[in-house]
Amino acid sequence: MRKNIALVTGGYSGESVISYKSAATIDNNLDRNKYNVYKIDIRKDGWLYEMPDGRKIEVDKNDFSLHFDNETVKFDLVFIGMHGTPGEDGKLQGYFDTLGIPYTGCDAATSAITFNKRYTVAVAKMAGVPVANSIHLFKHTPVPVSKIMEQLKLPLFVKPNNGGSSIGMSKVNRPEDLEGAITKAFREDDQVLIEEMIRGREFTIGVFRDKGKITPLPFTEIMSKKDFFDYEAKYEGASSEMTPAEVDETIAGKVRETAKKIYEVLNCRGVVRIDFIYNEEAGRPYMLEVNTIPGQSEVSIVPVQVRTMGWSLKEFYTKLVEEALEK
Repeated sequence: MRKNIALVTGGYSGESVISYKSAATIDNNLDRNKYNVYKIDIRKDGWLYEMPDGRKIEVDKNDFSLHFDNETVKFDLVFIGMHGTPGEDGKLQGYFDTLGIPYTGCDAATSAITFNKRYTVAVAKMAGVPVANSIHLFKHTPVPVSKIMEQLKLPLFVKPNNGGSSIGMSKVNRPEDLEGAITKAFREDDQVLIEEMIRGREFTIGVFRDKGKITPLPFTEIMSKKDFFDYEAKYEGASSEMTPAEVDETIAGKVRETAKKIYEVLNCRGVVRIDFIYNEEAGRPYMLEVNTIPGQSEVSIVPVQVRTMGWSLKEFYTKLVEEALEK
């Protein structure tokens, strides 16, 4: 008997536009021989399922069910295809935990921690993973630029602390540009992370659990045509990517092992994508951030890595669904 899957997408942030692209790929590749799929758009003005005939049905939030044509649909699993709040920061995960409905991806605690870039690097650093020096700012407590410059060395990256799409991010080469970059980041979030730039090659790697074993995907080198990997580089073609990365096996082994360690330390589930800078002078990868709901558009990094491994997306998503159901 086919399982009922709710594919949730949308969200309450500017990242909803990316969510819809991811959800389209997931929807096209979920195995309809195994699953009945209901795409649910979660927006501030309602949680809606659009029927094949165009009718829009509101989700019953009491038990996350659908009622139409004298029929009630309850879900065996939720596939989370949403970037930003409330699908990537632990809020929806906590709601589904309360209802006892399994879902793909990390649990509420891990989602909340990894959505906060500063807390992610703090946990990783405690586990011995190399990370950049950084300062965490809050909107309610202004910090003078002079104090920041006493603690960190230029160049710096300034970014909203929550979220994963690189919106509001800046690279700062001169002290006089720092205040404007902080203001820009605060427009997106009430917390801001300022990090020292680490020079090196940028790698990003998908990691998932296959039959209980933490498994890295073939990883990607990102070569930004801009000075850094911001929203434009990530989503609008201002970067080039090579998968698999052409890299010495010694370096590749360090990236894979560090990625597996991070996955374990942060108690990840499902597929996550971890971004690194490999500093050749230090001979090690520095973790930048962890994305617990990596993009799934046709040209996104994780789908490319999955195909490079020799799997179809249908096989991969089936694996993610079955792992979540086992939990």
